[in-house]
Amino acid sequence: MNLNSIMKTYGLFIGLFVLFSIMLIPTPEGLTIAGHRMLAILVFSVIIWMTECISYPVSAAVIMALMAFLLGTAPDVANPLTKLGTSKGLALALSGFSNTSLALVGAALFLAAAMMKTGLDKRIALAVLAKIGAKTNRVLAGVIFVGFLLSFFVPSTTARVSCMVPIVLGIITTFGVSKKSKFAGVMMIAVAQADSIWNVGIKTAAAQNMIALNFIEKQLGQYVSWMDWFIIAAPFSLLMSIALYFVLLKLMPPEMDEVAGGQETIARELKNLGPMKADEKKLMIMSLILLGFWSTESILHNFDTSSTTIVAVTLMLLPKIGIMNWKEAQERIGWGTLLLFGVGISLGSAILSTKAASWIATCMVSYFGFADMTTFGILAILAAFLIIIHLGFASATALSAAMIPIVISILQNLKNPLINVVGMTMILQYVICFGFILPVNAPQNMVAFGTETFEAKDFIKTGIPLTIIAYLLILLLAATYWKWIGIV
Repeated sequence: MNLNSIMKTYGLFIGLFVLFSIMLIPTPEGLTIAGHRMLAILVFSVIIWMTECISYPVSAAVIMALMAFLLGTAPDVANPLTKLGTSKGLALALSGFSNTSLALVGAALFLAAAMMKTGLDKRIALAVLAKIGAKTNRVLAGVIFVGFLLSFFVPSTTARVSCMVPIVLGIITTFGVSKKSKFAGVMMIAVAQADSIWNVGIKTAAAQNMIALNFIEKQLGQYVSWMDWFIIAAPFSLLMSIALYFVLLKLMPPEMDEVAGGQETIARELKNLGPMKADEKKLMIMSLILLGFWSTESILHNFDTSSTTIVAVTLMLLPKIGIMNWKEAQERIGWGTLLLFGVGISLGSAILSTKAASWIATCMVSYFGFADMTTFGILAILAAFLIIIHLGFASATALSAAMIPIVISILQNLKNPLINVVGMTMILQYVICFGFILPVNAPQNMVAFGTETFEAKDFIKTGIPLTIIAYLLILLLAATYWKWIGIV
């Protein structure tokens, strides 16, 4: 039995042992009892998320139960002479389900379901690839470009990759290329990595962005519009997409320069789809209008992203004018993602409200000497820390929920007027989106890995250089572009 199997088998028991061990330690000076217990719950959560000993939806239920009873039997932070009570403890555990970020993530899942139901995502992908040609380097560029394009319309990374995987597999099979070839491997790795890269560039592309933005809005009182995010983050994703292209061609060059019959194959697949159906046309129109509302938020109107997305989904579900009914939608939606998202926000909010985050921040500021560092030095250390800790996580959403509240508290604790706390938090959220090194670092990686077109060592071989480039690019942009526009 290898280490991973041991951790999956015994991870829950290890997590519970650590949870109660932390609770038995005398409460440190400056930390509330409720905060002490929240730290124990946080560490427990990290252990079960890292070991994947139980599924994410089940972990969400366990965390809610622990918060209800452990916080409920602790003194109220606002009134230490009385217990908080399990009712209020459960209210804290459910607080993440009553915010606009959760509504946006839920609506995004419905949008992804609509794309899958109509097949519009597949048509977009094939239409792009049909224009590229059959040269392997062009096909690679096309796959990366499709990842970028779908990020605007399919606000779910796993859904985007799930759309691309059968298309790429179909191309590989029809071309008569072996699934174990470098061509097959490089194309499938590109599918996963391109989507991770554009999770950074587009606000609505990934659920973990909503986690960070929720805490930025609640804790720092600043709303970040879709266009503001795009202006700040898109240059990073654009440059990383170019880097991805060259890294993959250099480290995993395909066996051939051109695939015979490739262009005809893609054209035939596109022809088999037939003309655009009415539902596809309606979805395309709705998606473009929605994208228009997202990109002009705070410029032409003040309708927030969550509200406009909810309206779009409502129209998609209405009889006659809609494109799917509830039954068709619900079977295509990963409800566990929504459950994890809500509990993740609750966890982070409780870490803040119990003063646990500020206590951790004080300790880290003192330990690393952040108070005497430049903004650039602080960013470099925190970014490196998040990259390392991500190696143990299979969900960027979980990582954001655990770390972003602490990151904000650290930056606030410095009380340095030269630090743009909102900007720094956004940049560190970009780092949380990386997940380039291991197949288990993100669900989309596992979807691609499940095709058996590449081995884990191939993903690592290309992922390590990508991560180094991404880290250095974060620092470069922090010293130049982001500094010039006042983000750093």
